[in-house]
Amino acid sequence: MSSTRSKFALLLVLAVLPACSSTGSDELAYVERPAEQIYNEAMGLLGQEEFRTAARTFDEVERQHPYSPWAVRAQLMSAFALYEGQRFDEAIAALDRFISLNPGNERIDYAYYLRALCYYEQIQDIERDQRMTENARAALTEVAQRYPNSAYGRDAALKLDLTLDHLAGKEMDVGRFYLRQGQYQAAIGRFQRVIQNYETTNQVPEALHRLSEAYLAIGLVEEARKSAAVLGYNFPGSEWYTDSYRLLVEGAFVPAAAGATLPPRESRGRWWWPF
Repeated sequence: MSSTRSKFALLLVLAVLPACSSTGSDELAYVERPAEQIYNEAMGLLGQEEFRTAARTFDEVERQHPYSPWAVRAQLMSAFALYEGQRFDEAIAALDRFISLNPGNERIDYAYYLRALCYYEQIQDIERDQRMTENARAALTEVAQRYPNSAYGRDAALKLDLTLDHLAGKEMDVGRFYLRQGQYQAAIGRFQRVIQNYETTNQVPEALHRLSEAYLAIGLVEEARKSAAVLGYNFPGSEWYTDSYRLLVEGAFVPAAAGATLPPRESRGRWWWPF
């Protein structure tokens, strides 16, 4: 996902004008200068995509002028430079420091958002370990909950949907593997997890269909019918429902989604279970 790094952050940072302090032993030689001069030099380096040098130069603002208003802005801009240079772990450490030292800062929402992006940009494909995806999920959720009406909160909510779909995709990948190996109970557990924990993702229709397959494989015909009924009611035009219907018809079991008497819509949850 790093190849599609957020241009949204790049646009917003021009309005934000902040950053966090990076760590390391490669500090610049101390040459005392006005805070604004150092800051502007760092901004120039940032524009030239000299991200690591820009981060160190922003740090120099705080080192020479720790009590200047420029120091706080430079902290956040340092973190942004590290993010742009894909030095995500350093950026996260810098942002954690900024959040700890400046909880009431007017740009604290941006700091939380940029921290979430650092995790989000490191999400791997579904074949890899998903700990970073879980970290991204937690960080994006925090931004969306803390700042629901801000541009950062709204963008975090959109990215959260993609993150949840990624996690659901991993569960589906493992579930399919178990299904192919004939480990049906393990497969059922994975598909149920998708339905219960990631109900808003586009993985759910297939999960319901695979549940029907797994239940039929171990002889739980009624459970297979129920999964197909839920699939038929919630996703009637889905290709997965067509597959489930065919699967049950060939086994002389027809899902009973159509024609069922439904409770009032307001009394149902996200999923209606017709039994």
